[in-house]
Formats: sequence, C-alpha cells, structure tokens
Amino acid sequence: MRAPALAALLAAPAVAQNPAFTDFSHRLPEHVYRGGWEFFVGGGVAAFDCSGNNLPDLFLAGGEGPSLLLRNQGDMVFVPMVLDITDVTGAFPLDIDNDGLLDLFVLRVGPNMVLRGLGDCAFEDATKALGIDPGNAWSTAFAAWWQDGASRPTVFVGNYVDRENPEGPFFACDDNQILRPIAEGWQSAPFGPGYCPLSVLAARDARERMTLRLSNDRHYYVRGGHEQMWDIRERRYLGAEDGWPDLMLWGMGIASRDITGNGRADVYLTSMADQILQLAQDDGTYRTAPFEMGHTAHRPFTGDDGRPSTGWHAQWGDVNNNSRADLFVAKGNVDQMPDLAMADPNNLLIQNPNGQFEEMAHIAGVADPARSRGAALVDLDGDGRLDLVVVNRRAPARLYRNETERTGNWLKVNLHQRGANRFAIGARVYVETSDTHQWQELSIGGGHAGGQLVPLHFGIGTALEARLRIIWPDGYESLHAVRQINQTIDITRD
Repeated sequence: MRAPALAALLAAPAVAQNPAFTDFSHRLPEHVYRGGWEFFVGGGVAAFDCSGNNLPDLFLAGGEGPSLLLRNQGDMVFVPMVLDITDVTGAFPLDIDNDGLLDLFVLRVGPNMVLRGLGDCAFEDATKALGIDPGNAWSTAFAAWWQDGASRPTVFVGNYVDRENPEGPFFACDDNQILRPIAEGWQSAPFGPGYCPLSVLAARDARERMTLRLSNDRHYYVRGGHEQMWDIRERRYLGAEDGWPDLMLWGMGIASRDITGNGRADVYLTSMADQILQLAQDDGTYRTAPFEMGHTAHRPFTGDDGRPSTGWHAQWGDVNNNSRADLFVAKGNVDQMPDLAMADPNNLLIQNPNGQFEEMAHIAGVADPARSRGAALVDLDGDGRLDLVVVNRRAPARLYRNETERTGNWLKVNLHQRGANRFAIGARVYVETSDTHQWQELSIGGGHAGGQLVPLHFGIGTALEARLRIIWPDGYESLHAVRQINQTIDITRD
C-alpha cells in the first residue's frame, strides 16, 4: 500500500458539493483532432501508466495529424512525445500479450495497430508479430475480455461506414471484427450485422451476465438497425424474448455504473438529440430513467441555443468524493449540422443526495463550448481528486485540475493476478463503509474512442475506514479490511 496523499482530509467537517476545476491547458502542447469527414467521429483519449510512476500517462488521438503521448511527471506536468502515427481515431490500453506491461490497441481509418509496451513508455509496432489482423476499415469502437480459462483476450473492433461501398455512405455500415486467441496469434472473423458502432462495452448487464453492448449510429444505418446486446457466453444477440426491445439511437458513447444501489449496473448512452439513462431492474431488464432525474442533457444548458445537443464521451466519476457517482458528458456538433446546437458546452452533472442530477459544468469551470469528442476523468496528480482531459475537433485539447475544496475521503484499488489476465479485467470491487455501499467493474471498452486502465477510484465521504470485497474474474472472492484511507491499495491475488 502506498502512503496517504490527503491525510488532511480526515479532519474535514463536511464534504463540498460544488466542484471547482482549474484550467491547466497551457501545460499541454497544442493538440487538435483534425481531418475530413472520416474524422468527424473519434478523437479518443487513453489513460494508463506506461512509465511506472503510479500516475496515468495519456495518449491523444490526432486524426489526420500525428497522435500525442503525454508522459506524466506529476503536479500536472507532462512531457510530450509526438508519435508518427496518423489517421488515428482512438486507442485503448490492455495487456494483450500477457507480459505484465500495458499495450495500446490503436484504432485507425485504415489498418489498425497494436503498440506493444516495452516499459518506460517505449512502444513497438507488434501487430504482425502478435498475429493480429489489422483490417483495413474505418474503426471507431473497441472492447476486450478474457473468456474462461483463456490466456489472452478476445478482442472486438467496431467498424463504421464501409468506405469502399459505392452506394454509401447511407445503408453502408461495415462488418465489425472479432479476434479470438489461437496458438498462432488471433483468429479474425467478421461480426455482423454491423450498424456503425461508435462505442462498445464488454461488461455485466442487468442480468449480471457478460454481454457485449454496441451503441450504433442511426445516421448511417438510417433504418433496419438498432442498439445491440450480444450474450458473450451463449454467443447470440438478445431480443424481445430476453426483455431487450429494439432501441434506435444516434449512438455515440456508453458509460456503465450502479447508481441506484441495487447491485446491477445502470447504463448512460450518448447520442445526437438524446442522452439516455437506462436503469437496471431486478428482473434483468432496463427502464428509461424519468426526465425528473436531471440527467438528459438534451440541449445546451446555457440556454443560448435551443437546438438539440450532440453527446460523445460519457463517464461516471465521483468528482467531490462524497460517495455518489457524478457524470461528465463531452458535447459538440459533428461539424456543421444546422439542426443541432453549434455552441454546445460539456456537461458535469453532480448527483445530489436524493439521486437527482444538477448541472455544474459552468460552476466547475469545464463548460467548454468547443467540438469535444473523447475525454478522460481520471486522477492525474495522485491527490485523490478526479481531473479531466478533453480532446476537441478543430480546437486544442483541454486539461483541467480538480481543485475542489473539502472533498471527501477516497480509496483507489489496483488489482493484479498471476498467470493469465494479469490486470484482472472482469473483476468487481465492492467498497462498504458504515453508511455507503458501492461497486465497480474492471472493463475495457465504452466511452467514445478511448478507454482507461487505471486503479478504480471510490469517493467514501466522511468514512474513516472501509471493507473491500473483490470478486475476481473466475468468481473467487477475497475480503480486505482498510484501516488507512486516502491511498491506493494494491492487491495481488495469490
């Protein structure tokens, strides 16, 4: 266990409700996600520790321009490493070769790439060496999971419009790709029908079963398609007989977390014109959350543009550490769509004690009206407060430091296990204090064009101790008493 970073918070009389972020964008080199129509979507952020200093480093997609690796030196200081990789829509960290070092799966317009981590933020293109079929599509979504007993992950790549289809772009959604590990590498196969996914998540659904959720862009499938749920164990799509009705969205991003406390993960879906919160029910189905919860973010909250919003990356995170998950939503017009809002500030929805959400992006200082795309809500300086980085189209990336005063206490949990799946993807971590119960699942996917592999962050309010229950990927359970808070707890399974 590492030493506490915020011991002074132990004496805090109460937890602040209003968040406060300071703009540190001047600490970044100017980085813009740029390009033509194939880069209207994408623009993801990957957050992971490649330097070994227990702070998240950042990979920012550049579109037609070069991508950027930011090596985290602490105190919001980053050393830029410009990567000579173009045509990038996004990237996701994972240990694809099971060597204990994090790699990057890079999504591109054209052949994808696997950058194998060599340590100290050095990488090599190992796509061919690992036996990965890079494809030659327009890749926009990604997820990975470990099948029971597998030594390496199954990988899913979501592909957008088929650029070679002369009848396109409408009704021309490409096949997706699934990569299953075999002795010589990975066996590649098409995965359809494809409805132009912009986000994919492999995680437990309301039935508490591992499911691949695809959020698809209706703009190009137009009709005949819908959101998709694929049961990983049974290898089949869910339908009406499973309580899964067809849902049609201009789907962009997925964020999953239990916010009602019933032990099942709720799901937030971003879209053009609609941001939808699906509440997981005890019978394994979902219902749409009522408008009164204040989560919809369907129009710019500043009120100066009445046209519908376009939502991209969404992420749950407790920004004031009061034990209630808040929600960040990156917003921005696709390009110049006249029926949708042009000045569309990002949202920071703070969850109140009654379960309703209140818009505070303008109070927090993160209501940037640029065309935002990918983002990461992650503790960048190790002080236990979630900071924010946002990639924008046609505008520089933004970096914000969370400087909210009187935040609550916190824990971060970092899992490892020996053998296969060293970062314990698929594990669930439960944190219990005297007055709160919460949990999160370690997963790869969701968001928009970028993901994170960092310790799970929990705000615990005024609690001074906690109990952890970990359900490891194979179902084994372990219990851990936490007597010292405001720290990262490293747990390696024997």
